[in-house]
Amino acid sequence: MNLAQRDQNTIWHPYTQMKTAAPPIPIIRGEGALLIAEDGKTYVDAVASWWVNLHGHAHPYIAQKVTEQLQTLEHVIFAGFTHPAAVTFAERLLQILPDGQRRIFYSDNGSTAVEVALKMAIQYWNNLGEPRKKIIAFRDSYHGDTFGAMAVSARSAFTAPFWSYLFEVAFIDVPILGREEETVQQLETLASAGDIAAFIYEPLVLGTAGMVMYTPDVLDRLLAICQQHHILTIADEVMTGFGRTGRSFASDYLQRKPDMVCMSKGLTGGTMALGATSASEKVYNAFLHDDKSKTLFHGHSYTANPVACAAGLASLDLLLQPQTQESINRIAESHTAFAASIKVLPGVQEVRQQGTILAIEFEDGGTSYFSDLRDTLYSFGLDNGVLLRPLGNIIYIIPPYCITDAQLEQVYQVIQGMQQLVTGQNQYPCPNLTMLHD
Repeated sequence: MNLAQRDQNTIWHPYTQMKTAAPPIPIIRGEGALLIAEDGKTYVDAVASWWVNLHGHAHPYIAQKVTEQLQTLEHVIFAGFTHPAAVTFAERLLQILPDGQRRIFYSDNGSTAVEVALKMAIQYWNNLGEPRKKIIAFRDSYHGDTFGAMAVSARSAFTAPFWSYLFEVAFIDVPILGREEETVQQLETLASAGDIAAFIYEPLVLGTAGMVMYTPDVLDRLLAICQQHHILTIADEVMTGFGRTGRSFASDYLQRKPDMVCMSKGLTGGTMALGATSASEKVYNAFLHDDKSKTLFHGHSYTANPVACAAGLASLDLLLQPQTQESINRIAESHTAFAASIKVLPGVQEVRQQGTILAIEFEDGGTSYFSDLRDTLYSFGLDNGVLLRPLGNIIYIIPPYCITDAQLEQVYQVIQGMQQLVTGQNQYPCPNLTMLHD
C-alpha cells in the first residue's frame, strides 16, 4: 500500500470533499521553491504552501537554529515563566512592526491571533467601563476558521452551518478603485453611532476574497475615521506580513497605524505553527489593574513555544538580509513585467499586483471555490509541475523569496497555458510547456 492509499485510510484533509477528491500527492522532500513527490516529480511551490513559506523548504539555517533550540529547551509553560527565544523574538518583532506596537501576545496560528485581537478589543472597552461590542469588517474578508474569526469573515458556504452561532458584525464594502467614497460613507455612518469596539481589516490585499486590492490612501481615510470616533483598529497581517506586499508589513504603506496587528503564516518562515498579536501601550494599559477580573484570560498550551520562536528568529534573520530584500524586489519587478504582457490577452479580465503578490482574473467563471474551472486550472498546474490553488477564476502567485527566475518563468508559462485553455486556444492536457510561448 503506497503513501497516498495509507493517507486515504486514515486522514481527513482540510477544505476537501473526501468522497470525490483525487488522491493526495505524497511529498517526501522540499528544497528551495520545489516540492519533491514520492514518484520523483517536482512541483514549483508558487503559493508558498498556503502563503507560509518565505525562504524555501528545508532551509538549512532555520533547521540549524531549530535543532540547537531542541537541544536546549523544547517547551515550557508560558504562564509565570519565560525563556530567551520568546523575549528576543518579541523584541525584534517590535523593532520592525508599525509604529505604536509595544507588546507581543503569542498564540498558535492566524485564526487564534485574530481571536486574541478581538478579545482584547472587546475586553478593552469592558475594562474601561464603556462596553462596546460591535465589530466592523470588510464584506468579503477572511480572518480564520475559529468562531470569532469566522464571525468577522464573509458569510459564505464555508460558514453557512454556523451562522446562527456567530456574533453580529457590521460589514462595509471593500474600497476598490472607483468605490472608495461609498465605503468611506458606510464607515462614517456606523462610526457615528458611538458603539463600535473595533474595525478589523486585511490591509491592502484581501487574500481569500480573490487577492482583491485597494489603495493605502483610502485605508488611511478609514483609519482616520476610526481614530476620530475612538474605534480600535486591528490589522490582520497574517497573509500580508513579512515582505509579501513589498514592505515588512502592508501597514508600512500607511500614515496611520493600527492599535493591534495579527501575525502568523510567514512568522516562522513556514517552519513551525505560531501566531502573535501585537498591541499598543493604550490597549495593554487597559488590562493593568488591581482587580484580577480585568486580566486577559486567554492562553494556549504551546504559547511562545521555544522551538517555534527559534524558527521565527531564524526566519527574521533571513528576511532582513539584503539579498532577501533584493529577491523581494526582483520578484515584484518580474511580476510587473509579466502582468503587462498577460493583461492584454483575450480572456483576462483583470490583473492585480502588490509586491510579490500577483493575481490574474479570467473572464470565464466566478470566484467560487466550487467552480469547475477552478478544478480544471488546478489540475493543469499540477500536470505541468506547478502548485497553484485558484480561487475560482482567479490565479494568484505568492512564492517563496528564493524562487529562481527560471522557476518564475515556468509559473508564468503555466498561467499562459491556462489563459489559452480558458479561451479555447489550447486543448487540455498541454504537456509541452515550451509551446506556451508560441
